[in-house]
Amino acid sequence: SVPMLQAARKKNSLNLLELTEAELEEQFVRGDGPGGQATNKTNNCVVLKHIPSGIVVKCHQTRSVEKNRKIAREILREKVDLFYKGEDSDVFKEKKASEKQKQEKKRRAKENLERKKLFKEMQQLDKE
Repeated sequence: SVPMLQAARKKNSLNLLELTEAELEEQFVRGDGPGGQATNKTNNCVVLKHIPSGIVVKCHQTRSVEKNRKIAREILREKVDLFYKGEDSDVFKEKKASEKQKQEKKRRAKENLERKKLFKEMQQLDKE
């Protein structure tokens, strides 16, 4: 189920399960990555755990603790929805649809490339 959890964090998911604050365990830790002293001395990274499922989300996208709390809850909500609903989840369906679009785009690009190659070959034959 690890690849399914990677489908989370897609936009426009409407029918997600609601989370209650009693089910959540929240911690504030020091973030990591680039940022130097601003990152290393402030506890603005949010670690959010959904106790019933055991799913943990770590969010350090902004310097604001409040924004990170909000983003972490959105991500956790999507992951929990995916965990409980599986393939019936809107998050999973969105991920599948975007993968399908990506494959279709790749297929069309490949066809166009083949057409261009054929066209160039025809031009070479005409010159000879």
